[in-house]
Amino acid sequence: MSKTQLYYAKQGIITEAMKFVAKKENLSEELIRSEIEKGHLIIPANINHTNLQPMGIGSALKCKVNANIGSSGLNSSIDEEIEKLNISIKYGADTVMDLSTGGNLNAIRKAIINASSVPIGTVPIYQMVHDLKDIKMLDKNTILQTLKTQAEQGVSYFTIHCGFKLEFMPLVAKRKMGIVSRGGSLTASWMMHHHKQNPFYELFDEICEICAKYDVSLSLGDGLRPGCLYDATDEAQISELKVLGELAKRAYDNDVQVMIEGPGHIPLNEIEKNVKLEQKFCNNAPFYVLGPLVTDIGAGYDHITSAIGGALAAYHGVSMLCYVTPKEHLGLPNANDVREGLIAHKIAAHAADIARSRIGAIDRDHAMSDARYNFDWNKQFELALDPKRAREYHDESLPEESFKNAHFCSMCGPKFCAYKISKEVAAKSCEYFKE
Repeated sequence: MSKTQLYYAKQGIITEAMKFVAKKENLSEELIRSEIEKGHLIIPANINHTNLQPMGIGSALKCKVNANIGSSGLNSSIDEEIEKLNISIKYGADTVMDLSTGGNLNAIRKAIINASSVPIGTVPIYQMVHDLKDIKMLDKNTILQTLKTQAEQGVSYFTIHCGFKLEFMPLVAKRKMGIVSRGGSLTASWMMHHHKQNPFYELFDEICEICAKYDVSLSLGDGLRPGCLYDATDEAQISELKVLGELAKRAYDNDVQVMIEGPGHIPLNEIEKNVKLEQKFCNNAPFYVLGPLVTDIGAGYDHITSAIGGALAAYHGVSMLCYVTPKEHLGLPNANDVREGLIAHKIAAHAADIARSRIGAIDRDHAMSDARYNFDWNKQFELALDPKRAREYHDESLPEESFKNAHFCSMCGPKFCAYKISKEVAAKSCEYFKE
């Protein structure tokens, strides 16, 4: 049996992964170790993902961003998924989830893990349904064998919808949109067909055994997350959250690292409350939220809807944002959608890091201010979260290389540039007051 990062932290041992994260975050190694020991921080790093660069998720660290990729039953090209992965990593994804539901799932996942330097997460029930063809056929052997296979491949965290209990079904009936989580709806279908308790809840200790062997972290899924503002922070959502807190403690006792997944669609005024509830019920385990989306009418622009909520959620203590792309609710994202969604959420996470005074977070912003005031266009491109986009927009109207040294852009032109005028005013002011 291998030892997990949590096991070592409990023993007072600082691992190489902890040292790597401490250096990356500019924090002490002991702080990283102690936060893991408390269950407030995780380092998802499957022992079989050998080309992985360790990263930490926790409220004491900079806010992280996850990108979702994955095939569907209508499109299952390995090359396309690798392209999405590469774009995700290029634009700063801290983790990537493979949510594939079509094609050769094992082959797709293996290719993604082999090509990735960041942790890969999955929702294993997708493969279970894909292989069985019918969720009603799900059994103990399929659940545990699928988890073992994915763990052996190098998956660093599993989303398991184990907190959604059979007795919560009447609460779902009160909702406007019922269950919007794919994993949650599949689990509900199995429970209602067999009239039995959630099998992932029943098998939780055995699931923990597999996770502990390979140091797979558990991302305890919110199968009852609200899919619209009407259902936000309702009894169904909070009932599941309380169970997730209980299961997080059981996982911790088994030396398995845990984070908690959260909503979903939440109005701005309920975001802080949701974060505080998770901290209360789940011992401040890292909180990983989808969005949250703060309105239901942003179709085609839900990367913006989500980033607005994400910035506020991260400010109040959320540890990782799951990006949303412009295609959310509309279709399978392509490579460009991945880019758009990721940058929007990197902006949200970064804004929260600045507001929370994370070490070094604002340094890049100060450097950008200097570059702008000095008309150093190439430096501005370099410092941007999306350098290619920044250069593209500048060069649309002023493409010649000579304009990279110009003291104006096409917005104001040479006569109305506030920076240029300000410099001239400052120079004259110095001469005037010197006299």
